Amino acid sequence: MTKRAITPEDLLRFQLVGDPWIHPDGERVLFTLKRTREKYKVESQLWMASLHEAPRQITTHEGGAGHGRFSPDGRRIAFLSKRGDACPQIHLLSLEGGEAQRLTDFPEGTVSEFQWSPCGGWLLARFREAHPDWTEEARKRRQEQGQSDAPWVIETPLYRLDGDGIFGGQRFRLHVVNAQTGERRLAYSCDRAGVGPFVWTADASGFFVARPRSDEPWRGPEDDVVLRVDLDGNVETLDRLPPGPKEALAASPDGRWLAWLGDDRVLATWGARNRRLFVHDLHTGETRCLSAGTDACLLTATLADAKEGASGVLVWSPDSRALYVNLALHGQNHIGCATLETDAVVPLTFGQRLVQFGNVSADGTRFGVVFGGAARLQEVGLFDLDRHDEGPIRLTGFNDGLFEELEVAEPKEHWIDTPDGSRVHVWSLLPARAKEGERLPVVLEIHGGPHCQYGWTFFHEFQVLAAQGYAVVYSNPRGSKGYGEAHCRAIEGDWGNKDWVDIQAVRDWIRQQPWADSSRMGVMGGSYGGYMTNWVVSHCDDFVAAITDRCVSNLVSFGGNSDFPHLEDGYWKGAPWSDITELWRQSPIAHFAHVRTPMLILHSEGDLRCNIEQSEQVFVALVQRGVRARFVRYPRNTSHGMSRNGPPDLRIHRLNEILRWWAEHLGPPPKA
Repeated sequence: MTKRAITPEDLLRFQLVGDPWIHPDGERVLFTLKRTREKYKVESQLWMASLHEAPRQITTHEGGAGHGRFSPDGRRIAFLSKRGDACPQIHLLSLEGGEAQRLTDFPEGTVSEFQWSPCGGWLLARFREAHPDWTEEARKRRQEQGQSDAPWVIETPLYRLDGDGIFGGQRFRLHVVNAQTGERRLAYSCDRAGVGPFVWTADASGFFVARPRSDEPWRGPEDDVVLRVDLDGNVETLDRLPPGPKEALAASPDGRWLAWLGDDRVLATWGARNRRLFVHDLHTGETRCLSAGTDACLLTATLADAKEGASGVLVWSPDSRALYVNLALHGQNHIGCATLETDAVVPLTFGQRLVQFGNVSADGTRFGVVFGGAARLQEVGLFDLDRHDEGPIRLTGFNDGLFEELEVAEPKEHWIDTPDGSRVHVWSLLPARAKEGERLPVVLEIHGGPHCQYGWTFFHEFQVLAAQGYAVVYSNPRGSKGYGEAHCRAIEGDWGNKDWVDIQAVRDWIRQQPWADSSRMGVMGGSYGGYMTNWVVSHCDDFVAAITDRCVSNLVSFGGNSDFPHLEDGYWKGAPWSDITELWRQSPIAHFAHVRTPMLILHSEGDLRCNIEQSEQVFVALVQRGVRARFVRYPRNTSHGMSRNGPPDLRIHRLNEILRWWAEHLGPPPKA
């Protein structure tokens, strides 16, 4: 069978697996499968896979399903589904057969997460009620009365979040739900700052919950307290915990330990510093860091545009002696393990791929995982600790048929030296049909974040570019995760310096490659990658054209219109309302007086992370100076993450805009 080039439209055939959750018996894995249906509707349903039978679909309702969780006894599945309701509700499905039954009756709002109690009698759910002026019923009533939409009255900067929308002063609260009757009651709320991660106590008599220490957390760096709340409503603060952020709470099965991922330094780092693993002895009050000997951030995102990922980031072994975490190093993601007797995290899986887990079986020997590499979409697997050298066993092959048709490029990795003694991890992705000695136009991709990483995962955008004849180069310059805290912190509050040194080194390395046509180089990136693209074109003319996507261009205005409020003398020195010297110096728009590079500008009007005015400044500066520019604005119902999880038709439109721009400015590769 002759294979064909991958296209933007192949996105419609991708089947994306995620959120694996293993049955207590260790034999079956529950997971979500996302597919695009008619009229570009993305549908999520629950499926189950095992070693002994073919994958089978568990839910079919048009309202979709997700966040599937086995009950502790393994007899029921709780999941979220929107079945004609104003918001998703928790439903229960018996594994013995029958239809799913709706359990909860939350009013209109958002259920972001729930957890079974260890005894199986209760569910703890995090729910935020919709603002009464912005419910569907209220909107309909105003329309019938000929009124305009209601105004938002805001008194706190924490009133919006990209991908979550505007919610005003509404906050998430924790509710305890009876797993038999659905009866629920409010268990804990913090109506100024909201509630963070939570976890049941081992004996199900209550739960632990993290919340900001201050009722005005936007005024200072991340600093959380942890509370123990019993089912009678009594609240106790764990007063001997260190300061700093606390995420992914996990209580040990024996009831002695509370673990979390965080930091014991109260600093405005914007994610530049390692998130480490801590355990607190609930008997003695002692807290220890179990990852001090591993220079890695245990909450690292590996960027891609065609993966769902997994929910497990911190899980106890059933014997309460070990903890399992996501270990990201050098563009890879693996299951890592730390024990109470050591101070380092050791990898349990290996290889040039991403392995992400959900939970562990009741006997502690197996994980449900999703895993894949740079040339294949992720599939569901089973990872057996007793045979960990063999790696995960694949249970599904949803995308095998499609990839039998497609010609996929394989990346090669490189390490390059910089003039100031640093090293940069680089990948090159050449067209599958590239000929020996052929000089190719090159697209340099710069990742967002900045504190995350590119890695060994399938990237549709990269593959589409390679299929059109472009050599794609991507890297993890300083500021990226995966290479130790010093590598990441090198640009902390100092963008456009060490990162620019590394990008220049990558540019110069490209020029030396026998497959690169250095007269036809383009540069592109999104979010912080858009920032660096703007920085590149404002500091050199080496690239024929550029694409800046959901960018940052002006750190002064960015400080007031992002959903992440800036702190004065926090991550950056100064503030938009006081000393703007450093913010303006590090703003690409401050250096646009001599830009000559044609630019395609992509942005969503609904982006709450990087406001579209950041791109508007770039566009106006270019057209006023007579530089070729094209500005594509995506609608308000899309967000910052549109290229990864937006409507499929708009994602395809975006990819085709990118291809047209590069065809115009870089042209197709010369014929042999």
